[in-house]
Amino acid sequence: MALAAVGGVAFYVVTIPSVLPGTNLPPRTADVANGETLFNAGGCASCHATPGQDDRTRLGGGLALRTAFGTFRAPNISPHPERGIGGWTELEFANAMLRGVGRHGEHLYPSFPYTSYQRMRLDDVRDLLAFMRTLPPDATPSAPHELPFPFGIRRGLGLWKLLYLDGRAFVPDPAREAALDRGAYLVEGPGHCAECHSQRDILGGVAAGSRFAGGPDPEGKGWVPNITPHADGLASWSAKDIAYLLESGFTPDYDSVGSRMADVVANTSKLSAADREAMAAYLKSLPPRPGARPSPQQ
Repeated sequence: MALAAVGGVAFYVVTIPSVLPGTNLPPRTADVANGETLFNAGGCASCHATPGQDDRTRLGGGLALRTAFGTFRAPNISPHPERGIGGWTELEFANAMLRGVGRHGEHLYPSFPYTSYQRMRLDDVRDLLAFMRTLPPDATPSAPHELPFPFGIRRGLGLWKLLYLDGRAFVPDPAREAALDRGAYLVEGPGHCAECHSQRDILGGVAAGSRFAGGPDPEGKGWVPNITPHADGLASWSAKDIAYLLESGFTPDYDSVGSRMADVVANTSKLSAADREAMAAYLKSLPPRPGARPSPQQ
């Protein structure tokens, strides 16, 4: 009983949600235009826009993400004061984005890609919220997740975060050009490209050795391609080819993307040409990694 008590206390301590101190948020004037850029780079509408309608600014949530751990449902993140995040403070929003912690101090599930968003600059997160506050409120209630035991126990995510959440923001590399740094920031941070284009380990985290090298779709609906400059991926593509795909959805061989990537392009097409070119340049600079081949059924 004593050992169980000690173990329980240890579990409680190590799984306490880590949050930002309020002193990190001094008064400032938000850059709403920058917030809109980050909204598009992050593809917020792809998951949080209410399904079945064409207005990407109606962020009533409801999209189902079916995974091996259960079904996650994207919540309402519109500025509705009760059903959305209209009543959230900047600090609460920043904790969700950068620490994966909800408004009431609960761990958020990593179906919300905060393992990538943690790389974002705090001022960019504040600008993003400022833009989202300009969007129409939606009264759609957030649907609950459908998770079997033990995945419904949020506290256990504190242990998961010890492995996959380091809390480090993106640091520019003085040895490379500013445009390449910009691309690295957009791809690794708000763009969260590795979240889909990497294989996952048994705990659901991105497998470091396959980062950007593609793999089975987490929802079991096919294969996500390798986007490193390897022969299995984008070796034959130029940076201009990649930038054009992010603008138009067309590949160099005159094919077009579909499924979730079409949703991605709906967002990246709204970025500036310079940002798309920066993202393309960074993807071409990645270390080439071989990707597992899909089976004929995939």
